[in-house]
Amino acid sequence: MLEHHVLKVAQELKLQPRQVAATAVLLEEGATVPFIARYRKERTGELDEVQIAAVRDRLDQLGELDKRREAITASLTERKLLTAELQAKIDAATTLTTLEDLYLPFRPKKRTRATIAKELGLEPLSDLLWAQDPATDPEKEAATHVGATVTVDAKTNTLATIADVLLGARDILAERIADDATARAKLRDLYLTQGVIKSKVLTGKETEGAKFKDYFDWSESAATAPSHRILAIRRGETEGFLYARLIPDESEALGILERMFIKNTSPAGEQVKLAVQDSYKRLLGFAMEGEARLFFKKKADEEAIRVFADNLRELLLASPLGQKAVLGIDPGFRTGCKIVLLDKQGKLLGNDVVYPEKSDRERMEAAHIIKTCVEKFKVEAIAIGNGTASRETETFVRKLGLPAGIAIVMVSESGASIYSASDVAREEFPDHDVTVRGAVSIGRRLMDPLAELVKLDPKSIGVGQYQHDVDQAALKRSLDDVVVSCVNGVGVELNTASKHLLTYVSGLNSRVAANLVAHRDTNGPFKSRAELQTVSGLGPKAFEQAAGFLRIRDGAHPLDASAVHPERYALVDKMAADLGCSVVDLLKDPARRAKIDPKKYVTDDVGLPTITDILAELAKPGRDPRQQFEAFSFAEGVEKMTDLTVGMKLPGLVTNVTAFGAFIDIGVHQDGLAHISQLSDDFVKNPADILKVGQKVHATVTEVDLDRKRIALSLKSKPELGGKKGDRTSPGGPGGRSGGSIQNPKPKTENSFDWFTAAQQKRN
Repeated sequence: MLEHHVLKVAQELKLQPRQVAATAVLLEEGATVPFIARYRKERTGELDEVQIAAVRDRLDQLGELDKRREAITASLTERKLLTAELQAKIDAATTLTTLEDLYLPFRPKKRTRATIAKELGLEPLSDLLWAQDPATDPEKEAATHVGATVTVDAKTNTLATIADVLLGARDILAERIADDATARAKLRDLYLTQGVIKSKVLTGKETEGAKFKDYFDWSESAATAPSHRILAIRRGETEGFLYARLIPDESEALGILERMFIKNTSPAGEQVKLAVQDSYKRLLGFAMEGEARLFFKKKADEEAIRVFADNLRELLLASPLGQKAVLGIDPGFRTGCKIVLLDKQGKLLGNDVVYPEKSDRERMEAAHIIKTCVEKFKVEAIAIGNGTASRETETFVRKLGLPAGIAIVMVSESGASIYSASDVAREEFPDHDVTVRGAVSIGRRLMDPLAELVKLDPKSIGVGQYQHDVDQAALKRSLDDVVVSCVNGVGVELNTASKHLLTYVSGLNSRVAANLVAHRDTNGPFKSRAELQTVSGLGPKAFEQAAGFLRIRDGAHPLDASAVHPERYALVDKMAADLGCSVVDLLKDPARRAKIDPKKYVTDDVGLPTITDILAELAKPGRDPRQQFEAFSFAEGVEKMTDLTVGMKLPGLVTNVTAFGAFIDIGVHQDGLAHISQLSDDFVKNPADILKVGQKVHATVTEVDLDRKRIALSLKSKPELGGKKGDRTSPGGPGGRSGGSIQNPKPKTENSFDWFTAAQQKRN
């Protein structure tokens, strides 16, 4: 790792160079982010996962910068264009943009107006004009070039008049100005700091594009525009409803260029002024606009990806019910309710279909089947998918008179249909159809959300914002990081984990995970972590990375069920021996652990951070860090939107947190939106600061639009109530705001597209 990269990253991330250097070395050695954060604290100075990932990503970016630097240098060298001065500038470039600006004048170009002018011999004239000597007579100098011709690809270009000659000379100057690195840097700064994003509806698209109506005549500073508005406007363009520009004040831009390139008001200076104007309007302006649009798109992507990642983490770390016998129900009207029985390990025991919403006879039969299943298989909880007929099914089950100790829980179905048709589901249940697989997924999500949700593409879970519009590679990397972090943070039961879950364990991949499962199936449960080293493909490095995150209950060593890494077993054995007891005694007796002096065990290899972690783990070996499960119930008698009235205060679950508010499930098959202005009595800058996915809240209904299936909610103590039930007169276009009660009082602070898009994203 180049030393200057380490110093640069340390400065940018406000870290010590030794921390960055140590992290870089560990990453190059094949260590994963979770492993470094958990088991190499002494080497990194206790960097956390976020900091380690930031170091990794920035080092990768600088590596790509070096590759581009090398490619540019090679190209210039090959074409004998590289000078010592240019090489120095290339070596000093710290960003890809600066590199490309330096390379632009030398980049092989397609045939342009400037190249044609050069072919016609006008470059000496352009140089003469560029000097802006007051004694130069442009027309007199141009006259000597009239009649010049050049033929390329059977096409002849002729300079018929003096005006043609001067135009050609200005074309050369315009391109020279557009290629100037300093000019580009100054204009780039102008676009990024003072650029205004403007959008208008395309003619004839007013009705078809009504969901974008707030952007039909929109204008705001790009630097302060929130990410969701940037992405919304871009989607409006992509779908063919909007036309958008991102430009600063033209006079400001031209003023910068004129001050740079115009020396005087002589006739030659006037020609340069015309070239400056042409360069900006025809070349440089569009180039800078394109760069600015990409810059703000990237910025918006980063914010949207951050929101998605935060929501995904909360969802993956939702409280698990644990190992209990579960009856999973995938509700339905016409096709009936698919029910599945799962044992405490999530194994499918049986399935059936019941029809509680048809005839009285079938309703009685459904009741009999469910009661029999609950009694015979000692069911401890019932998981009901929250899709079609969910509330009706929940009401039916609750009226069966089941034992009070049985939890009846609504479970999100988001992505279940995608899982049920996936290769993972077919591999797990080759002899069952998609309805059975979907019901199994619902039941398992209640038992262990993390273990089940990792089988899905995170984008299908429905907690993102504009996930289909952002950079897909960046999104995937961020979401993969979240999944890996959550899986390793919780730890994995080696003898019960699926192949898919094991794939996310530090140091493992799909091939090694499959070998682990095959070894387990052939030889029975793993008896110790040490046995991992006998698995095909799992070498010393993979063992080092994975062992601490894999748990074995009742393993050969009492620490096999804990997060203590096997490399530190000897240290714990010594602690126990020094106290004259066994490790088991140490785990059971807080009084013995209290006698341990951490400083006594500090060595060159093991510092206080690791010893502190070990002592904390001895106090709660292998304990699940997720919060304890608490059952949640929606309000009885409120099952459909038609049951809602303005002013109702209802229990709900936060299903998605966005930059403009939060979506809340109140049990009526349609999430409501609590706009950011309605989240608290106090000012809220970022909804994620006060709300998390899965959080239980009480929300007041402020408006209901039955026709457009929209519900406005408020979490304020004294919300202002909006329109009446079914009212269609409230402001906001199709898919837009549900009413004035969920928008900020000042004009154009939000837009109708915000709600529509996020709701669409949840469903897609």
